[in-house]
Amino acid sequence: MNHYETVFILNPVLSEEQIKETVKKYEDLLVSKGAKMISKEDWGLKKLAYPIQHKKSGFYHMFEYTVEGEAINNMEVEFRRDERIMRYLTVKLDKHAVAWAEKRRTRNKQTA
Repeated sequence: MNHYETVFILNPVLSEEQIKETVKKYEDLLVSKGAKMISKEDWGLKKLAYPIQHKKSGFYHMFEYTVEGEAINNMEVEFRRDERIMRYLTVKLDKHAVAWAEKRRTRNKQTA
């Protein structure tokens, strides 16, 4: 099992219900492929550095999870097919990044 982090940007014209539905869809997809969800973060509506599909903002979400490598391919194919997803990035974390992510999670819990 490898440790991964995926950040994806949702279209800003989506309703709150559509956003929740989309996030749930990808979480369920990962869990069905045997993933263990470690953390989910909703970063909210953020201004983009440059326009994507003529949009200047987007809803950011991040998943941190462990799963076998084959599941990543399936999820990214679904990301490409879904018009609600504007961009995505999946990164495999090494031991240093895993430690940093743990620190970030505890720091975020303390400030919340």
